[in-house]
Amino acid sequence: MHSTPVPESCDLPERLDAAVTALTELAGPTVSFVVRPDPESVTEARHFALSRLTDWDLAELSDDVGLVVSELVTNALRHSGRAVCGRPGDDVHREGVYDDPADPLGSAPSAIRLRLVHKKPWLLCGIMDASQSAPRRKEPDYIAETGRGLHLVESFSVRWGWRTLSHGKVVWALFRSP
Repeated sequence: MHSTPVPESCDLPERLDAAVTALTELAGPTVSFVVRPDPESVTEARHFALSRLTDWDLAELSDDVGLVVSELVTNALRHSGRAVCGRPGDDVHREGVYDDPADPLGSAPSAIRLRLVHKKPWLLCGIMDASQSAPRRKEPDYIAETGRGLHLVESFSVRWGWRTLSHGKVVWALFRSP
């Protein structure tokens, strides 16, 4: 199936650019959740996000944010350069192991983080992982069980994009509360 890399987010409005930067630097009112390299982590990340929405009186965003968090965490687990398995020690997250001569396969897990920041009326959600590869949008295949994640992210958020970081990338999605 054909896929196209999504261009990196450039020329964002000043406030959104500052918010994405704050999200990646864990600045201001940002909350963070470390995603374990386990398929159950998708559910845990979604529950974390939904509990924050309840705390912030943003329950009306729960369906959209829950879906987007699930898609972005799944993509990060699937494409961030490591296998998802339940090996002992997988709960230890380390970055920068892919060039380690002692581990040429890069089999040690890298950190994936879910971050949320809320500043009325906006909610910004970001998934950070160790891969600097651009997210790739697949051509829709309505029969396949996978491959529609970024189309869903685009459909359920006001805006989304990604940015390269010094040790990976962040894929972010913006929501507005009514």
